[in-house]
Amino acid sequence: QVQLVESGGGLVQAGGSLRLSCGASGRTFNYHRMGWFRQAPGKEREFVAAISWRGDSTYYADSVKGRFTISRDNAKNMVYLQMNSMKSEDSAVYYCAASSTGTWNTLAAMTQADYSSWGQGTQVTVSS
Repeated sequence: QVQLVESGGGLVQAGGSLRLSCGASGRTFNYHRMGWFRQAPGKEREFVAAISWRGDSTYYADSVKGRFTISRDNAKNMVYLQMNSMKSEDSAVYYCAASSTGTWNTLAAMTQADYSSWGQGTQVTVSS
């Protein structure tokens, strides 16, 4: 399995930006599809964004499309989520996840069960 640690969460005003980072260790990171998910209080965890193992394909939830950008640096075993134009509804605990395969399709990318490794989460709070 891949071990994942998120960082970069915090408090930001509406309209502001944050960049989340996810560091990976353990099994080979390069060949895993990576994703970001989030869970707000009282709500189920939901898909945010995913990126192929090469970094040449990405997929976003409609709610963040055009505002968030997922990227990765395989040489550093890192995945990032740049969040711009943030809204109060973006407030949640954000989780980094690694799939068990490098297979890319958008259905698998947004399916939580397709991810075998999860980080502990980082809190993001957007004040209005």
